[in-house]
Amino acid sequence: MAMSWLAIKARTKANPLLTRRALRLRTICSGRLGFATSESDPPDPPVAGTKFLESFKEEFEVGSGVISLETGKIARFANGAVVLGMEQTKVLSTVAAGKGDAVRDFLPLTVDYQEKQFAQGVIPNTFMRREGAPKERELLCGRIIDRPIRPLFPAGFYHEIQVIASVLSSDGKQDPDVMAANATSAALMLSDIPWGGPIGVVRIGRICGQFIVNPTMDELSLSDLNLVYACTRDKTLMIDVQAREISEKDLEAGLRLAHPEAVKYLEPQIRLAARAGKQKKEYTLSMVSKETFEKVRNMAEAPIEAVFTDPSYGKFERGEALEKITEDVKSALEEECDEQSLKVLPKVVDAVRKQVVRKKIISEGSRVDGRHLDEVRPIYCEAGYLPILHGSAIFNRGDTQVLCTVTLGAPQEAQRLDSLVGPPTKRFMLHYSFPPFSINEIGKRAGLNRREVGHGTLAEKALLAVLPPEDDFPYTVRINSEVMASDGSTSMATVCGGSMALMDAGIPLREHVAGVSVGLVTDVDPANGEIRDYRILTDILGLEDHLGDMDFKIAGTRNGVTAIQLDIKPAGIPLDIICESLESARKGRLQILDHMEREIRAPRTQADRNSTRLVTLKFGNDAIRRFIGPLGALKRKIEDETGARISVGDGTITIVAKNQAVMEKVQDKVDFIIGREIVVGGIYKGIVTSVKEYGAFVEFNGGQEGQDVRGNIKLSRKAILPQPGSEKKKIVQQSASVNKEVPNVWAPLEDVSNQEQQKSTLKELPLGKNEDTTAMPYASSPPAVVIRSAEECDEAEKSDGLAKTSKSSPKQMGSSKRGNKLKKGQPSDDMPRSTLSSILSESLSRGAGEKEPGSEDADVETPMTPQKLKLGTEVTAKVYQLRARGLVLDLGGGIRGMYKFEVKVFCGNHY
Repeated sequence: MAMSWLAIKARTKANPLLTRRALRLRTICSGRLGFATSESDPPDPPVAGTKFLESFKEEFEVGSGVISLETGKIARFANGAVVLGMEQTKVLSTVAAGKGDAVRDFLPLTVDYQEKQFAQGVIPNTFMRREGAPKERELLCGRIIDRPIRPLFPAGFYHEIQVIASVLSSDGKQDPDVMAANATSAALMLSDIPWGGPIGVVRIGRICGQFIVNPTMDELSLSDLNLVYACTRDKTLMIDVQAREISEKDLEAGLRLAHPEAVKYLEPQIRLAARAGKQKKEYTLSMVSKETFEKVRNMAEAPIEAVFTDPSYGKFERGEALEKITEDVKSALEEECDEQSLKVLPKVVDAVRKQVVRKKIISEGSRVDGRHLDEVRPIYCEAGYLPILHGSAIFNRGDTQVLCTVTLGAPQEAQRLDSLVGPPTKRFMLHYSFPPFSINEIGKRAGLNRREVGHGTLAEKALLAVLPPEDDFPYTVRINSEVMASDGSTSMATVCGGSMALMDAGIPLREHVAGVSVGLVTDVDPANGEIRDYRILTDILGLEDHLGDMDFKIAGTRNGVTAIQLDIKPAGIPLDIICESLESARKGRLQILDHMEREIRAPRTQADRNSTRLVTLKFGNDAIRRFIGPLGALKRKIEDETGARISVGDGTITIVAKNQAVMEKVQDKVDFIIGREIVVGGIYKGIVTSVKEYGAFVEFNGGQEGQDVRGNIKLSRKAILPQPGSEKKKIVQQSASVNKEVPNVWAPLEDVSNQEQQKSTLKELPLGKNEDTTAMPYASSPPAVVIRSAEECDEAEKSDGLAKTSKSSPKQMGSSKRGNKLKKGQPSDDMPRSTLSSILSESLSRGAGEKEPGSEDADVETPMTPQKLKLGTEVTAKVYQLRARGLVLDLGGGIRGMYKFEVKVFCGNHY
């Protein structure tokens, strides 16, 4: 070797491992092969440098809370990142801009809000133990952030922007949605993205008439107002309201309080951006040259104006006419080979349309369809369009049409919510669907749509204010709104249709709720951006929404507002104009309520047999365990057989059935399994398990059997047979309820007498609109019996001459034929034939040891043979067995026959 040992050591001192490998040195240590270590030359331990995270923080007060804005500590690579904290709740918002200059004609802004379960120290209760697709709440919070920041991006800025807001920790006291919106504003201020902020977002509540700034979740649960307000220093950007019929005057007071409170968020953001913000970058803006705009305007303005001044055009006819104008201009530009104008033609034509429509409204006060500014389109209402459903309604306003349906369910069918704040379940749901055919287009239907979720939630908040409280109304309710045709404000049409459908379902709403959308057209001074003139439009068309400045959706009753959603297109609108729009919306809402009340003014007063029924029964835990069965098998079997939904709580069983017939069937099964309180005079259904010489055994109460003579319980079939008038009514009125401890029974309202029955301690379910309290049970139901004391039965037997001490027996109604000779006891042609009721009555009332009726006077008969049986032969027989569909009769001679039950239908006072 040319290299000495010392030379090798000098080169490899920094890496002893390389030295050992190069020399192939090995040692045996604990039975394993390894490299020998050198105690004289230990490796130098690595020393980590100290990373200094320079962070910037601003603290300020809004309402009664201290708010902090911090940047620089986390998410340093994001274009802008801010952590906003309030007590123990912290929200991180980041913004990023796409690279390159893509050719677009819109702003591709994406806002994602996410609540992960780690923020409250919980592992997700999913199979993968991971968060899944965005929940409805996350989509709605994303819209709260998106709506106020979108109008402040400069015109022509079409670069891709993504906002991600994440909840880092939550103490459950504050709703993170408003915090995320303010954090996003601060992050945009720190970034190099051009943006006309900052904005401030604040929440206002009201308890006992006192307004509260940024209320806690506990305070919000007591508040009759949930107002989210966003603004710049002097203009309103976004309003979102859920209220309990708050008056327009009180709402205006809340808005005027919210504005100065929201402005408090602005200065801290400006200070933070001055300390840690980036220099705004020069982005390419997609602007149309003045020459191109004037050229296209000169070619398209006149024909466009002609279309907009003709009110006879419908939505699609107007659209086709405008499209033809665009094609004509395109052909002219192609002849001139003006490629630059052709690239921006759709945008320029749209700008010309906007200019023509706005000028016509401002100068002439007339609209595209010829209406006055405060006029509502023609309305058509129809409640009960689908009578087989629990509730349904069609609502038309102009060309906008929605079909709303109501479905009632059990309490356990309430929607489960996994949000960080708020209630864990939701019992009232409104699902809004906007299919492509409603605007004569094609498209895919998959997953949650942000727009559909937002519109459905707005209508849901509007109707929630008038629903009865949960204690009085235990149902889970789902409204499904299907948009059948769209030409403006389908969400407000959903409010109107949903209100009528709820009343059609018999749900006792306090008031009807209607909604209307108000628009705005402004004339702005191009020099300073100030509004010189404006017009407020009631019930805007889809075109007026697109070409106007504002879509102000307001829903409420005659007493006040229940929900609001304000979206605007310019960079803010003065609050005075917003407050003025409230009165225009109120007048339009009253016009719509008049039409709705003419169609259906109050909840349905007649409950049919298709109406859903709900009953809550109270039992002991042992009885409930007996009802559930092993692993819930018995409960599931009843649900499968009847189609009802049964939920079991602590000492309660709640049953929801789709109609009264199913409810009766389920209650019979529950009674049969668990048992019930046996009351003298009560009428019960049971199964005749066997018929003996001395009476019948009837199983009717949790497996308990009663006997008519020798048992502890005396049963009487005869007592419930049809009797003249008041006698039958008296028996029914004496009947006992299934369970006297039922706390809540709700069903569609009937008349006043039925409402009184609902308040009574019996808690009986209401009868259908064609039912009568004197009616017999359905023929398909098991025979009913009435419980009587022994003394009462003895008195009844004596009065009928059927006491055991009597020496005479009743005449037999059946007979046999020998040749053509009529025997004693055989009925003549004008005598009634034996019926099931008479057979059972005589069989059950006959004691042991009695002779058969007519046996003393009857001739001795020869044994019956099959050869003697012919069609029309009348025979005398004994009841051998009772089955579900009839009686097995013993004819003698080892011959048995079947006597089928005769099905009778009770109508009025006659069978």
